[in-house]
Amino acid sequence: MKIMKLLLILAFILPITLVAQTKATIILHNNSALDRKETVVAIPWKTVLSSYPQIDTANFVVLNALTKKQISYQLEHHGNAAIQNLLVQIDLKAKASLNLSIQKGKPEVFAPKTYARYVPERLDDFAWENDKIAFRAYGKALEKTEGDAYGYDVWVKRTDKLVVNDRYKRNDYHIDHGDGLDYYHVGHTLGAGNMAPYVKDTIRYSGNYHQWKILDKGPLRTTFQLTFDSWNAGGIKVKATKIISIDAGSQLNRIENIYTFEDKNPLPVVVGIIRREKAGILSLNEQQGIMGYWEPAFDKEGTTGVGSILTTPATIMWVNKEQLLTKTFVKNNEPLVYYTGAVWDRAGKITSAKQWFSYLDHFNEELKNPLTISVK
Repeated sequence: MKIMKLLLILAFILPITLVAQTKATIILHNNSALDRKETVVAIPWKTVLSSYPQIDTANFVVLNALTKKQISYQLEHHGNAAIQNLLVQIDLKAKASLNLSIQKGKPEVFAPKTYARYVPERLDDFAWENDKIAFRAYGKALEKTEGDAYGYDVWVKRTDKLVVNDRYKRNDYHIDHGDGLDYYHVGHTLGAGNMAPYVKDTIRYSGNYHQWKILDKGPLRTTFQLTFDSWNAGGIKVKATKIISIDAGSQLNRIENIYTFEDKNPLPVVVGIIRREKAGILSLNEQQGIMGYWEPAFDKEGTTGVGSILTTPATIMWVNKEQLLTKTFVKNNEPLVYYTGAVWDRAGKITSAKQWFSYLDHFNEELKNPLTISVK
């Protein structure tokens, strides 16, 4: 009799268990007063597995539970063999929630929105982009040449298509052929938000990056790592590794810098944005760690806005003849995260200094009020 009861119980439980293993429901909550648009959300993979342990990573879909439509996703590895996060891109109103259903199925093919690559054919450039904007960093082959530059470069665009490969193939990216161009000037400055040690009241620039590694290839988030040879930063030997991520839909990069140096004291560093000879519009918010710049307009090319947001305290912000600068401190071998990026008025979405500075403020508030994630 006891055996019969046990079999009856198992017969009732097993179907429920099997059902539980064929799907997961993820609920995203926006508890803030901010509307989220084109936001890439990282759902810890262990959260998905807790509800759907038998998921086939090659055969599943993510559905908007209300509309039943598929949404684009990415399995983020961050350079590891194991999956770290499930990335999705969503819109979510203030004080609202969104239910996502993860279940077996054939995923639709969505166009990639982020991209990065090493460019050996152009003196070791490393270029990256999303559907809004593009950037590049300079490599060792450019050092000691007439065109050497230290900071991050901006390639403006007015298309949601990926343009880096086409522009390098044309080898004519200083002219707008309908999708934007490179008219940003970097020179011997930090450009569009690079960071460098600031020792004895002097910026101690590194050489250009020497090694690179792509950690994730998109389609929603591309992440890569740049490594720099050691250099003398005002008497302190420093090495640097920079991990840069760009999300679809964002004007800003996430940058994680790790400085290694032989000193027990924290290392002073600055984030810098090159300023132009003609007057632009500046916004320096030390309390929030937000530095914004709306460049003077160029007759043919329009206007570029540049901005940086620190997640560590800004001790001081100031402007010299060449750059806008924000100072903070970093500890030996401990990551320092900040955000930096740009916008072009001729893309038609952000067309004034007021809108650009508002975007930076909104981005900063989003960082402080992340979405919460639950599973059922």
